[in-house]
Formats: sequence, structure tokens, C-alpha cells
Amino acid sequence: MSWEFLLTSLVIVASPGTGVLITLTAGLTKGRRAAIIAALGGTLGIIPHMVAAITGLAAVLHASAVAFDVIRYAGVAYLLYMAWQTLKENGALSIDETPDSRSDFEVIRSAILVNILNPKLSIFFFAFLPQFIGTSGGTPILEMLELSLVFMLMTFVVFVIYGVFAAAMRSHVISRPSVLTAMRRTFAAAFVGLGIKLALTER
Repeated sequence: MSWEFLLTSLVIVASPGTGVLITLTAGLTKGRRAAIIAALGGTLGIIPHMVAAITGLAAVLHASAVAFDVIRYAGVAYLLYMAWQTLKENGALSIDETPDSRSDFEVIRSAILVNILNPKLSIFFFAFLPQFIGTSGGTPILEMLELSLVFMLMTFVVFVIYGVFAAAMRSHVISRPSVLTAMRRTFAAAFVGLGIKLALTER
């Protein structure tokens, strides 16, 4: 496994995106445990794209404009829904003093869906991983699986770091309603921006 793969993966994972945003939201509103759960959900949401890339389904998705657009616009709709929920006082960015198992389920469901409904991840895996597959008689599928698992582990670790940092800032947010209002608007705008970006992406 090359350092180029590790460095490139770290840059991609650490770049703010929907998974990071969901994890930050969970950490700020529900605390460290929810942030870790969100990080796990975001990581699990990578699995379908990993499988698609390894089995070649990503190539089909890339070739089919209809399939790509269906998944893409479902993702856009979900991001806009998240933006609306974030703006509401009792929505995604509401402070939960006593989180329960149902809220944990909602956190992990949102994190998984955000990544599943992003067809660019399948195309990314399909185009990215093969560049780091050796040509010296190895087993390409096993190598892609190994690289994918490393990518997922890096994703989980980086998301946890983001989430734990957000959870550490939680008390400051709770004690300042004006800060929470500003954050609701900022996060909602970020979800809208990511939705627009996804809508404008090409195969």
C-alpha cells in the first residue's frame, strides 16, 4: 500500500462534505456518543459504493444517465430535506439533553442515507481505486477490497475526530441561543450548497 494512496485518501476524507456535516451536527446537538454513531453511519454508507466499484456496477451507473440521475436527485432531495430540518427548532440541529435509542437510530440512518444517495462516490471508487492496484500478478479484487477497507477506516477515524471536537464545543452552543441560531442557518446553507453541487455534477 503506497503512501500516495494514504495521503490522497486522507485529503479526500478530511475535506468537508455531507458526511462531515452530519457528524458535526450529531456532535453539537447530541454529544460525543451520537457523533461516533454518525461517524459509523457515514462509514457504513460507503459499503454499497465499494461493492459497486469492486463488482463493476459503478461502470453501469456511469454509463446509464437515468440510473445516475435517479440516485443523484434522490440525494439532492434528501440534502434539501436535511437543510429544512436543520432550520427548524425541533429539527436536526435541536439540542437533545436526554438522547435515546430512537435518536441514535435517526442519527445513523441519516448518516448512511447521505452517503448512499451520492452516486459520485461509486464513480469515485471506480476511478480512484484502480490507480493503486498493482500489476505484478496480484488479485485485483482482493487489493481493491483491502484499499476500500483502509479508506473506510480512515473515514471513520477522521469523522470521529470531527465529531468529538464538535461535541466538546456543545456546552458553548447550548449556553448561547444566538450562536445556535447562527449555526442552524450556516448548516442549512451548507446542506443546500452541497445539494446544488450534487445537482450540477456530471457523470
